Amino acid sequence: MEKADIGLIGLAVMGQNLVLNMADKGIRVAVFNRTTEKVDEFLAGEAKTKSIIGTHSIEAFVESLSSPRKIMLMVKAGAVVDDFIDLLIPHLDDGDVIIDGGNSLYSDTERRTKSCKEKNILYLGIGVSGGEEGARYGPSLMPGGNIEAWHLVKDLFQRIAAKVDGDVCCQWVGEGGAGHYVKMVHNGIEYGDMQLICEAYQIMRFGLDLSVEELAEIFSTWNRGVLNSYLIEITADILTVKDGDDWLIDKVLDTAGQKGTGMWTGINALELGVPLTLISEAVFARTLSSMKGARIQAAEKLGSPVEKVTKNKAGYIQSIHDALYASKVISYAQGFMLMNQAAEEYQWKLNYGDIALMWRGGCIIRSRFLGNIKQAYEKDSELKNVLLDDFFIDAIKTAEQGWRNTVAGAAMSGVPVPAMSSALSFYDGYRSERLPANLLQAQRDYFGAHTYERTDKPRGEYFHTDWIANAKKEAEL
Repeated sequence: MEKADIGLIGLAVMGQNLVLNMADKGIRVAVFNRTTEKVDEFLAGEAKTKSIIGTHSIEAFVESLSSPRKIMLMVKAGAVVDDFIDLLIPHLDDGDVIIDGGNSLYSDTERRTKSCKEKNILYLGIGVSGGEEGARYGPSLMPGGNIEAWHLVKDLFQRIAAKVDGDVCCQWVGEGGAGHYVKMVHNGIEYGDMQLICEAYQIMRFGLDLSVEELAEIFSTWNRGVLNSYLIEITADILTVKDGDDWLIDKVLDTAGQKGTGMWTGINALELGVPLTLISEAVFARTLSSMKGARIQAAEKLGSPVEKVTKNKAGYIQSIHDALYASKVISYAQGFMLMNQAAEEYQWKLNYGDIALMWRGGCIIRSRFLGNIKQAYEKDSELKNVLLDDFFIDAIKTAEQGWRNTVAGAAMSGVPVPAMSSALSFYDGYRSERLPANLLQAQRDYFGAHTYERTDKPRGEYFHTDWIANAKKEAEL
């Protein structure tokens, strides 16, 4: 029997769709699932006419693969990945490759890459984005781990990845956990993007009292301009779906779930000292949404905060558009700031233009201006922040007044916009030559003798003042 080019373990929807994608591209795939009945169901269903080998044991699965073996895990992140690695390694030969395509924490991938190397097994952690549709027809793939392993699978994965204008949305990211790290940041930006869209929806739906039908048309129109993106596109689609005579969106309970990648991004930003304010607020917004019972009780006691806007609705809608665009730029800018700091901390050589390219197609956060981010890094590979690129300087200046109008109007109307407002505060703080941290440092030195630097002395020299004694002396004069 002809052996398979690659094997895949884990036949949930993402795994199945990746296998079908590979088979369509002429790649022969072997599959295994812990619940073996799922293998038979898959082979009897969509995979029936494909060149896919079904197996019912780890031994048979490994035996069905050509050498060097390439095995992709599409299983739940965490201990399950380690369990399968432990199951596989006794059956593998030196130079075989294990590939984790789940949403693993980057530090776990760092550990696994080193552990497998000690056993002469090559390891890759590949971020996979695009959901079920992306997996089936062309995902964004973010590979990291062992560079030797990448050379063995590069052609295979670039064949199944999304393509935009002839460019492949799958490029080498870096050693160790770099691929899963970039996927983690991608998911953090995804949290931010979704929250921003929800805030725009909330202002228009309840602050402007627009109908769902009107909102569908607005988002559809926005998707034809600078806001063109996958998430705007699906938002417009969602707002056209009915449940009987009612709009289905109005029947969806307003409590959001999360799987942890946004939280990981926020935690890592705190660890690295990067002000990832927008994405952190997006995570907190999901947490607040889950407190449905408490919110109902608070609404009863505190009253509904929303006041309707009745004047110049068309102008306000344009302002909301501009606020969404500017805030979205901040979300990506913060994400790239985090990756920049991580590259320095973890000694990765990240190519930010390639990362922007990988996110242009196949993935959830794909949007028009990722092309502009790629161009910014092509002009200056050492660019510290995309906000300093000419295109984004002009974009923010154009949108700024509408952004401010939206945040102020939302506050006056009682509509919560944590992501938009935190984005604006970050922007204003980032471009402020002086911040009130001088007072903060004086406070720290007053109660804790933490010392401070002076504006009239070289950086790196620290001073302490006996603030109490000096304050008393001044009072006596």
